[in-house]
Amino acid sequence: MNSYRMTIAGLERDLPICSVSDTLDIAAFVMFGDIEITEAVSAALLKKCPEHDIVVTAEAKGIPLCYEMARQGCRDYEIARKSIKTYDRDPISFEVKSITTNAVQRLYLAKERAERLKGKRVLIVDDVISTGASLYVLEELVKQAGGIIVGKAAVLAEGDAAQRNDIIYLEQLPLFPK
Repeated sequence: MNSYRMTIAGLERDLPICSVSDTLDIAAFVMFGDIEITEAVSAALLKKCPEHDIVVTAEAKGIPLCYEMARQGCRDYEIARKSIKTYDRDPISFEVKSITTNAVQRLYLAKERAERLKGKRVLIVDDVISTGASLYVLEELVKQAGGIIVGKAAVLAEGDAAQRNDIIYLEQLPLFPK
């Protein structure tokens, strides 16, 4: 099997099967360049999510979802970055190891960006939640910034993440043991 076909927000997509270890393959869901799926999943998730003031995600795969959910909804979003830019001052940061990333990474939120979250109802979003590592780091960044997390949402919940009762998602994505 080279791909896994699934229906997401009423749209069929073939997701390529990719190896993440000697014992596990996953079906890769990437919204980059797929405006139709980005618009559809954003609308579907917004129907399921609580009211919020701002949407937050991690760089990079969650950006199209975060932007489109903000565009269709609250009109405000923020991105936790993978690196510090020259214009970022006094960033807060946390470490993350994701299933789709080979190395440990750090996510950063510059002080002025973090201050925008203080006292606001924050909806954390991502394309896929699998181990929950990226989600955990986003939660910690939002808490440190003084934001109030009202929900955590993803397009797909992969593997055991689908059993969690603290996330909102559209579809379950299976894992493929070798």
